[in-house]
Amino acid sequence: QSGLTDVGAHRVAVYPGTFDPVTNGHMDIIARATKVADKLVIGLGEHATKSTLFPADQRLEMIRAEIEPLQAATGADIEVRKLDNLLINFVDDVGASIIIRGLRAVSDFDYELQMAGMNARLNPNVDTVFLMASEANLFIASSLVREVARLGGDVSSLVSPRVAEHLAKIFSN
Repeated sequence: QSGLTDVGAHRVAVYPGTFDPVTNGHMDIIARATKVADKLVIGLGEHATKSTLFPADQRLEMIRAEIEPLQAATGADIEVRKLDNLLINFVDDVGASIIIRGLRAVSDFDYELQMAGMNARLNPNVDTVFLMASEANLFIASSLVREVARLGGDVSSLVSPRVAEHLAKIFSN
């Protein structure tokens, strides 16, 4: 049975990503995803074709620090785990029935539709829910944040002060 039709059931969702670094756009999706699911598991993954600026342990630490105020304010049940296997297997491992994906543009949709289709083929009991980025976050991508920070630009409207400090430390060397 589909996760979205389990009325009254405990709905667990997974929000996967590399979060390199976690941005205000990610946090917007996280906050909104807690309204879709009873429990949200953030799956911090490594992408085989991407090299990351921050090591996985530091990204885990940053995400945990970012979600702490949200959890305190809303009581949201959010967990952060390393995602080091096939997403659909991770979803099964954590007992989820929903995958959350954020969309910014049509180009995101093309890729995400393919991924959702493959995940549905691998496990038809898992639904993918797309959350559109809010207007303020439509253009925020971790890769752009890294580039602006690397070139000494102001990222204060794109990430939290804590994440901005992490970026400043890396690029001050």
